[in-house]
Amino acid sequence: MRVKVAIIGSGPSGLLLGQLLATAGIDTVIIDRASREHILGRVRAGVLEEGTVNLMKQAGVGARMEAEGLPHDGFSLAFDGRDHRIDLFGLTGGKRVMVYGQTELTRDLIEQRESDGRPTIYEACNVAPQGFDSARPFLTYDKDGVTHRIDCDFIAGCDGFHGASRKAVPEKAIRTFEKVYPFGWLGILADVPPVSEELVYANHPQGFALCSMRSQTRSRYYIQCALDEKVDDWSDARFWDELRRRLPTHHAEAMITGPSFEKSIAPLRSFVAEPMRFGRLFLVGDAAHIVPPTGAKGLNLAASDVHYLFTALLEHYQGRSNAGIDAYSAKALGRVWKAVRFSWWMTTMLHRFPEAGDFDQKIQEAELDYLTHSRAAETVLAENYVGLSY
Repeated sequence: MRVKVAIIGSGPSGLLLGQLLATAGIDTVIIDRASREHILGRVRAGVLEEGTVNLMKQAGVGARMEAEGLPHDGFSLAFDGRDHRIDLFGLTGGKRVMVYGQTELTRDLIEQRESDGRPTIYEACNVAPQGFDSARPFLTYDKDGVTHRIDCDFIAGCDGFHGASRKAVPEKAIRTFEKVYPFGWLGILADVPPVSEELVYANHPQGFALCSMRSQTRSRYYIQCALDEKVDDWSDARFWDELRRRLPTHHAEAMITGPSFEKSIAPLRSFVAEPMRFGRLFLVGDAAHIVPPTGAKGLNLAASDVHYLFTALLEHYQGRSNAGIDAYSAKALGRVWKAVRFSWWMTTMLHRFPEAGDFDQKIQEAELDYLTHSRAAETVLAENYVGLSY
């Protein structure tokens, strides 16, 4: 097989890049080590920046998102037993976010690709990008006991933190930066109405909590927990009690509870790999960077990488210029580091750190007090939350 662009990874970034390239007549193949069912079963983020929403529309797969997604004009910061609303729409001159589950976004992209008859190879073993430091890159993989080869012009590594793409880069050619946080998020999904029409981010002496949603009838809730906690130790009743403890009274009393159908603990980390281009191999999304979910930036950063890479490849094939390809890494990383900073700041402001002393706690309280009494500070938060421009 030969294609112009071989994409490793059939998550949102790989699928979105493939769909955008398809609209421009640039042929692709997508290859993934996981099954289709596994990919559609993963529970991930659900807050989309306007840039991500617009890319979905540009790719021709935004109809269900527009019909079922929940536009949000703000969110609440809860501390000291009260809410303080951040007016995203008013502070940013009319920008908002969209609540639409990553699983649903992925489903829309997969179904469109299948409808268009474009190739995706699932359950591929030993995927290996090769020759990307030359003019003739290619992929090899094993499936059903047979080794296959795909020749291409470019390889897009959209295969996540543990994927083959970054591992294929010589160690001396890449530099990584990492911060591991001393806690995790215990999260549940339950078919109950959200406690609030907008997201609630809570800072409490017992730890952080987040009230989110996937729809008007499905809620996604999180609480900060120790890294050594076990999911099996958390019954639904224990989770609901702890969540209510961390929320202002009016939210706790209004909360409707019910059985969860998904429960997991996710560790938090910040990670960046530089550069994001190696000859004809490009790293995209989680293959190059991870952020704690506090700032709702993971999926949206992957989308901005896709924007930069799609624009660069379009320029290469239609404009006969490599300027965009040469600038891809610098452009993507410029936005990545700003989002890493924002996610780190949100995390440090809202969580209780086990090593923090009295001084650290007073600084956190002063930060929250200043933020909620300064329009300038609120504007900085809102501008970053809705997403910086590409």
